Amino acid sequence: MRGDTDPCDGMSLGPLSAGETARFFAAHRLDGIDCLSATFRTHVYPPHMHETYVIGTIESGREKVSALGMKGHAVPGDLVFVMPQDVHDGAPADGGYSYRMTYPGEAFLRDLAEAVSRRPAAAAPFFRDPVVHDPEGARLFSAAHHALEAGRDGLAGEELLLRAYARTLVLHAGVRPATEGDEAGPVRRVRDLIEARHQEDLCLADLAAEAGWSRHHLIRAFRREVGLTPHAYLVDVRVRRAQERLRAGIPLATVAAETGFADQAHLTRAFKARIGVPPGAYRRAVAENRAAA
Repeated sequence: MRGDTDPCDGMSLGPLSAGETARFFAAHRLDGIDCLSATFRTHVYPPHMHETYVIGTIESGREKVSALGMKGHAVPGDLVFVMPQDVHDGAPADGGYSYRMTYPGEAFLRDLAEAVSRRPAAAAPFFRDPVVHDPEGARLFSAAHHALEAGRDGLAGEELLLRAYARTLVLHAGVRPATEGDEAGPVRRVRDLIEARHQEDLCLADLAAEAGWSRHHLIRAFRREVGLTPHAYLVDVRVRRAQERLRAGIPLATVAAETGFADQAHLTRAFKARIGVPPGAYRRAVAENRAAA
């Protein structure tokens, strides 16, 4: 099952100093947005600019940041924003830092802002502060970035990054979210599609098209109606279908392949998280109960 990224698409940068790592990869389902995960101990960015936004978070350590005419530091729990064409730089402080960055284009964020507000955007989103302390936003962004880099579950990374971006637009770029409407019918159709095609590598674009919404609106509406995001609901469906096959005595590797999991380990993690025991133990318990009956 192909995820949002492919290991072949990642590119490690070098040469780097001892203890430093850097890797670029692309989020194919999200307009091919460039992503960077890196640890820098001595590397100093000279003043430079990008045609895209730069949005990310510090995972450990401390970075000196100069952007939007301001100077400061970014630490864990902070979100970092750089506007397109804004001259900025960066350098390690106190022994270095590890961070995760993305580079979304203006058109992508403008479209997302319009999806969040459900009204035309007069201009591209503007982030006034280059560094904002937002632990919850940083946690969500980091989870999205890790999921994208792992590349095994495309829907998870796609969904998480859209949620992270949408949250930053509302809280840090002044985008007003639209009011709620009648959403039960479209959500029901999406649930039916997930149930019918749970073994496939579904993407948000397909699910959103079924509802007639943007990807962002689908995530918010689905979560309000169901209590889970589309990805979480998909994993739940897969686990329930796995239970049915395990009760029939089907081998674990076959069950994983038939229910849409990337591999047996992926099935085991999801199954144990929701059922409380690994799938192998569940299968044995069912067999023992039948033998004792």
